[in-house]
Amino acid sequence: MRIGMIAPPGAGKGTQSALIAAHFNIPHICTGEILRDHVKRGTATGRVVSGYLDRGELVPDEVLCDTVHQALNDVIAAGGDFVLDGMPRTMDQARAIHRVSTELGMAADVVLHLKADDETVRQRMLARAAVEHRSDDTEPVIERRLALYHQMTEPILAWYAFRGILVTVDATRTAAEVGREILGVLEVLRPVIRNVPEKMRRPVDLTMLTPAMAQRG
Repeated sequence: MRIGMIAPPGAGKGTQSALIAAHFNIPHICTGEILRDHVKRGTATGRVVSGYLDRGELVPDEVLCDTVHQALNDVIAAGGDFVLDGMPRTMDQARAIHRVSTELGMAADVVLHLKADDETVRQRMLARAAVEHRSDDTEPVIERRLALYHQMTEPILAWYAFRGILVTVDATRTAAEVGREILGVLEVLRPVIRNVPEKMRRPVDLTMLTPAMAQRG
């Protein structure tokens, strides 16, 4: 499968993307890790994006699009399936990725939306900062990243929902619980998804199941 991820910072994109990649044996394209590696190695790209990452600001579209384009080209030899984590962050990026991936015959089959409230992700990121000492997990940067997510990234969800490829899950639960639900729905979709024309697909919101299951329990 070809899977995209949309989530606020700290909602677990990296954890769940790695789980999906391992389960389906497909490449995990993590733009954040790629860019941080450029910073670590002191490449020209790293020098451009370093300040943006430290301030919690969005990396320029052209840099991210070039990064994803190269990554998609790299996974063609592995069969063309992937899970993309960390992009898009803006509608322009979403449209650019769709254009590039369609040209390569690698448009996303499913976009997973990990839904989590601000306070949950805020506490998770502060806890992560205490362990990993990342420069982009300070309180001011976290607030900036959340604001940018709501302003620039959240509106993309409606576009993916309109295309019928959005699957929303409740990411406030444990990583194990979220992972089991994600793998379950992807296993259901995998045999049929590419046989259903996009215009006939419908978005799926699994967060509606959580209260119902809790009441039944």
